[in-house]
Amino acid sequence: MSIFTASELAYLAKQKLGRLATQAPDGTLQNNPVGYFVNAAGGYLDIGGHGMGASRKFRNVQLAAQVSLVVDDLSTEHGWQVRGIEFRGRAEALTDVDPPMPGFSREIIRIHPTRILTWGLPNSTTRNLP
Repeated sequence: MSIFTASELAYLAKQKLGRLATQAPDGTLQNNPVGYFVNAAGGYLDIGGHGMGASRKFRNVQLAAQVSLVVDDLSTEHGWQVRGIEFRGRAEALTDVDPPMPGFSREIIRIHPTRILTWGLPNSTTRNLP
């Protein structure tokens, strides 16, 4: 059974970008737009890129595993109806992994959600995961 609901998976399949927040060594936060890849069966999300292993976000995750990924949009521009998902959890900076798409490097950030918050989606919830 997937940790993601059907409405979350449907929403994530239609979106292209999220924003990944990581903590820098000096304690400040960094927030970057990223593409993401959902592994429903494994219960995690992967973040990849062309030079992921050389990026600051990758180095940040190597030192501090707590991250947040937000994927959101406006369902309509009339009435300002916002919808989205926030994943909070533990991340791994993995090396020598098959890239999620051609041209990406062999490094990825894998997010294991421990809390999922949704808004503006069918059956929006906040839930903690084991």
